[in-house]
Amino acid sequence: MKAFRSRPSIMINRREEDKKAELAIQNLRLSFGGVIAVKDVDLNVHTGELMAVIGPNGAGKTSMLNCITGFYRAQQGRIIFNGKDITNLHTHELVGVGIGRTFQNIELFPGMTVLANMTLARHIHCQYSFIRSCFFSGAVRKEEIRHRQILEEIIDFLEMQSIRKKTVGSLPYGMMKRVELGRALALEPMLLILDEPFAGMNMEEKEDMVRFLLELNQRWGLTMILVEHDMSIVMSIAQRIMVLNFGEKLGEGSAEEISANPDVIKAYLGEAEEL
Repeated sequence: MKAFRSRPSIMINRREEDKKAELAIQNLRLSFGGVIAVKDVDLNVHTGELMAVIGPNGAGKTSMLNCITGFYRAQQGRIIFNGKDITNLHTHELVGVGIGRTFQNIELFPGMTVLANMTLARHIHCQYSFIRSCFFSGAVRKEEIRHRQILEEIIDFLEMQSIRKKTVGSLPYGMMKRVELGRALALEPMLLILDEPFAGMNMEEKEDMVRFLLELNQRWGLTMILVEHDMSIVMSIAQRIMVLNFGEKLGEGSAEEISANPDVIKAYLGEAEEL
């Protein structure tokens, strides 16, 4: 595995208060008709943690993430982020409070370049008005230069220099996943939510992605929630793991505690007699 690279300045210069990411999910319940996708789930994620959420297909993992990020509205429960109730906030408002996300199915613009896709994420940090942008004054130009510098630093960090001007639709799937991570980082999130970031990758691409995530978490202090099916990756990088099954929370703890939990083993492998 390659060595860590130097961090972008937006990571190095970040104040401690800008890293704070305390998330509390309380008694969360989400149902679709008679189907309960998330059933009375509680979860606390603390600043600087890399928290993994695992479970069989259909366990409710993505549904829970969709509640946190405003795509779904839970029928019951509360979601608190840094002391603020964000349960009913819209998606764009959640980005504004510091929550960024990547998706299970890539949500990029395939006909646009890598740089253009990432530039779209900077709009929440633009301070100038539409009228001022039309005249492209000195202050606007100065701000645009700052945004471009941040994007170029992220591109360097993720080792995407050679593809920065390529259209996203022409890239391999694993590289698209990297672009999506770059766009999420361009939001400068306090909490980064990753929905199956390793899906569809070969071994080398997975090693690179692990390296980037560990760099962001361990040396920048970025708080993350990771949903992933690759148990070898989850067990090696997650500091704490929560297990869902049919919307219910089966267990929570370290990798060692989860791997020895009989309820978790049963959910993944079935009863010993059945096997």
